[in-house]
Amino acid sequence: MDLVEVATTADPPVCRVMDYDKYRYELSKKQKEAKKKQTVIETKEIKFRPKTEEHDLNFKIKKIKKFLSQKNKVKVTMRFRGREIVYAQTIGLNALNKIADELRDDCVILQEPNMEGRQLVMFVGPKP
Repeated sequence: MDLVEVATTADPPVCRVMDYDKYRYELSKKQKEAKKKQTVIETKEIKFRPKTEEHDLNFKIKKIKKFLSQKNKVKVTMRFRGREIVYAQTIGLNALNKIADELRDDCVILQEPNMEGRQLVMFVGPKP
């Protein structure tokens, strides 16, 4: 048995006689149980190119829906290489808006499409 100080700010200080090792063990069990119940939200990333064909685009949209059903956020990235950057505001923006329209009923758009360097980025998350 150990003498454990419970309330240090009280006047006079409050102490308790207890088995300190058993107390630490029960505390760690509670922490492990709390950790099991928490949900971890990951951010998945799907990458496109401006010349991605319709079938491949639909396949990647299915993959995004799968990630959203698993309660993950998805970062949708369209990369532009070389002279493709000219198409960022036309083809790129239209493609991301099309993806957003198809996903509108399955998700919440967290960040609208915007340019970050040579890539166009959009974040979507699962509906609450």
